[in-house]
Amino acid sequence: MSTDHSRERTPLIDLRCEAHTYPDGTVGMHDVDFSVHADEVLALVGGNGAGKSTLLEHLNATLVPDEGELVVDGTPITEDNKAHARREVGFVFQDADTQLVAPTVLDDVLFGLQNYGVSGEEAERRAREALATVDAAHLEDRIPHYLSGGEKRLVGLAGVLVLEPSVIVLDEPLAGLDPERSRLVADRIRGIHEAGISVVLSTHDLEFAAKIADRVCVMADGNVVGSGTPREVFYDDALLERANLHPPAAVRVVRDAGLDASTRPVTEADLVSLLSEGAVDPGTIQAGSLDNSGRN
Repeated sequence: MSTDHSRERTPLIDLRCEAHTYPDGTVGMHDVDFSVHADEVLALVGGNGAGKSTLLEHLNATLVPDEGELVVDGTPITEDNKAHARREVGFVFQDADTQLVAPTVLDDVLFGLQNYGVSGEEAERRAREALATVDAAHLEDRIPHYLSGGEKRLVGLAGVLVLEPSVIVLDEPLAGLDPERSRLVADRIRGIHEAGISVVLSTHDLEFAAKIADRVCVMADGNVVGSGTPREVFYDDALLERANLHPPAAVRVVRDAGLDASTRPVTEADLVSLLSEGAVDPGTIQAGSLDNSGRN
C-alpha cells in the first residue's frame, strides 16, 4: 500500500465507516478510514462496484454509516446537524438532471441560496458570480434540461459553489462527455481548486486522475485499499492489480520502451519531458502503449 503523507495534517473531512449496508442487504462499504484535507484535489479510483459513489455520498451525510462517524470541519455530524455537512461539502452528482430543479439556470443556482435564507440582490449577485466562475454566465436565462451534458455539469458546479463550501465532491464529472466538454469541465475544476476549495472526485479515467489529482485513493470491494500521490499509486503494480486497474498510458510507455522510470512520469506532459531529454528514440515506442485499451 502506498504511503499517505497527508494524514499528518488536520482534515476538513474525516470519515470512519465500519460498515454501510443498503436496505437489500448489499454491503456498500466497510472498514473505511478516509480524510480530505485543505488545498487538495483527491481522485477516488476503482472498478465498477468498488464503493466509490457510496463513499462520496457519505462525505456530506447524504448517506450515513451504520457504524462510524463523520466529522466535517471539526464538527461531528449527527441527525440534528446534517445541514452543516451539506453546506460545507457541496455535492455534484453524476446525473446532473437530479440537481436541476428550476425553470432557468439562474433560478436553479439561486435555489440553494434561498433555502439558506439568502434572497434579493445579494442572492442574485452571488449566483451570477458563481456562474461566471465556471464560465457559464451566458447560460443564466436558459432552460436547464435543454443544456448539453457539459453545460449541465457547469451549472451543477455553480449551484454548489454559490454556497461557498470548503469542499466540492464530484461523482464521475467527465462521464458521458466528449473530449472538448471534458476539457472544459476539467479546466473549471482546476479553477475552483485554485480559488482555495478542496475537490474530491471519482473517475474511471486514470489519465484524468493523473493530470488533476494531488492524491489518489484506490477502492476495491467496498474499502480504500491504498492511497498516495499519482506517482506512488500508478507505479504500485500490486495495488492496481488488487483493484483491477491498469496504469495510465505514460506509465505503460515508460515500461514498454525500457525508459528510466526513476522520475515516474504519469502524464503525457511528463512523458514528453522525459523524451525531450533524448533518453530514447520515440520511434521505438509501441503504438499500442498509447491507445485507450488500458482505461477502466
